[in-house]
Amino acid sequence: MTETIWNVLHTVKDPEIDSISIVDLGMVNRIIEGDGPVTIELLPTFMGCPALDIIKSNVEEAFRDQLGNTGVEVKFVYSPPWTSSRLTEKGRESLKEFGIAPPPKDFTGEEDWHIHCPYCDSPYTSMENLFGPTACRSILYCKQCKNPFEAMKPISTMM
Repeated sequence: MTETIWNVLHTVKDPEIDSISIVDLGMVNRIIEGDGPVTIELLPTFMGCPALDIIKSNVEEAFRDQLGNTGVEVKFVYSPPWTSSRLTEKGRESLKEFGIAPPPKDFTGEEDWHIHCPYCDSPYTSMENLFGPTACRSILYCKQCKNPFEAMKPISTMM
C-alpha cells in the first residue's frame, strides 16, 4: 500500500509552483499506516507558510479521487525542519524550469548563500529583496542575462 500512497502524493503539486510535487519538494516526512486512517506527516518549506491549508486539502482530495479513501489525516510537523537537502533532483529541475533558483543542496547556514541564475546558470547574481512574493522565496537579479528571478530560501527557519 505504501507505494500506492507515494504515487498519490506525487500527484499533489505545490499550490504556488504547479510544476513540482510535494514529494519532490521534500515535504513528506513520514507515512504512518495502521488500523485507522493513514497519517501523512508533512514538513512546511517555510514557517508560517500560508498555503498549508490548501496543501492539506489537496492531499485529502487526491486520496478521495484516486483511492476513494477519505481515511487520511494530514499533519504538519516542524521537527526536523525542512532543509534544502530534502529536494529531489527532479524537484530542483522543476524549480529551474519554473524560473526559480533552487536552494543549495547542503546549506548549513554557516556559509554564504550563493545562487546561480535559473535561466543562464551564471553565478553573477545579486539579491534585490530577501522577501519575495512568498515567505519561502527571495528576489534576485542576474548580472549576466539581465533577468530578475526568484530563489527558494534554503532553510525553513531562515529569515
